[in-house]
Amino acid sequence: MSDSTTHLYAQNGDPAFPKIVLPGIPNLAQIDVYESNGGYGALKKAVGMQPEAVTDEVKRSGLRGRGGAAFPTGLKWTFMPKGNEKPKYLAVNADESEPGSFKDRQILEFNPHQLIEGILIASYAMGVKTAYIYIRGEYYKWFRILETAIAEAYAHGFVGENILGSNYSVNVYVHRGAGAYICGEESGLMESIEGKRGYPRVKPPFPAQNGLWGNPTTINNVETIANVPAIIWNGAEWFAKIGAQKHPGTLLFGVSGHVNKPGVFELPSGTLLTDIIYNYAGGVPGNKKIKMVIPGGSSMPPLRGDQLEGVRMDAESLKVVGSAIGTGGVIVMDEDTELTNVLLRIARFYWHESCGQCTPCREGTGWMKKILQRMSDGEGKPEDLDLLVRVANNIEGNTICALGDAAAWPVKFTIQRFRKELEEEIMRQAKSAA
Repeated sequence: MSDSTTHLYAQNGDPAFPKIVLPGIPNLAQIDVYESNGGYGALKKAVGMQPEAVTDEVKRSGLRGRGGAAFPTGLKWTFMPKGNEKPKYLAVNADESEPGSFKDRQILEFNPHQLIEGILIASYAMGVKTAYIYIRGEYYKWFRILETAIAEAYAHGFVGENILGSNYSVNVYVHRGAGAYICGEESGLMESIEGKRGYPRVKPPFPAQNGLWGNPTTINNVETIANVPAIIWNGAEWFAKIGAQKHPGTLLFGVSGHVNKPGVFELPSGTLLTDIIYNYAGGVPGNKKIKMVIPGGSSMPPLRGDQLEGVRMDAESLKVVGSAIGTGGVIVMDEDTELTNVLLRIARFYWHESCGQCTPCREGTGWMKKILQRMSDGEGKPEDLDLLVRVANNIEGNTICALGDAAAWPVKFTIQRFRKELEEEIMRQAKSAA
């Protein structure tokens, strides 16, 4: 690659900004176009390094998971046991079932080869010979794009036996789910790949010790893995300087709800939430005030519209204001939004998607849905808010996986932060139903 070539790991040749989604390059999903823009250059560089050096580079970059938990990626890779006593697996989570999250499919559609390249680098670093991309069943269009891209990568010698003339071999497969939200949880995902019902597993043991078919397994999100080629190509220090110091790099923010220009925006971590809403998503229709924003997908604690000034979109900053980055799915609700109806819709989703394995979640999500339905029908009472909080508290922290917390947090924190508005809604709905 000559110095004059604009590499796809940078925006407009600027090494200070990695670019994951590049719809501006026509036909980038085709391997020839991807290669002509520098694609698979990072893989060639990686296989010339020691596997431990690749992991160390990712670790030093500060890359954190983009799937919700924001766990340090390089550190997670070090949990994979050394040696070849057992098969090792990489599972890439493309389930993306969190309501309000739709950013991973942008990578699958516009830049699937960067994801594949990241998978190959990660597999090489951890000694993985088999990688799976677990994609939600409804993503048929993106499944077909991925299948085509993987076939191209095989044909060009980037996947398969002795890739790039090395003694390293790896296979990549796409596994379609059946549309269950619970399979976005890493152990539910593994159960599904194994052909079983998506019941989350009790941990420990953790996947790095006992994952797919009882073998060491690492699970990473699509966006997380898509960052890896840029890190290897440009170096850990380059990546670590982008965005927020403790949560570096760019993030894909999927903005929906009451905004003029909903969509996915790739911006440095730590970008002001108000900048995302007003400068990139075009503000609120009719210049209405914002009542509530959920900053990271439907399961994250919401923020009040009158408390958004100065809020930055990175894991540490959102923790300070009582929320979390989650999947970066920003849901904006204007001043006319009926919060009881919002909570009912969210509660109905988590009730429907509960696998039923844990009693607090199986029963509690149904109770919350019924109480909120009663409120929406005009039969609620202000004391129902306290009842909802008690039910949420009995779910939170008492389940095998985090779906229980995901169901409890929107209800619990919305009541805590919008109690006055909710009481007024209950009285108004009761009056309308009378």
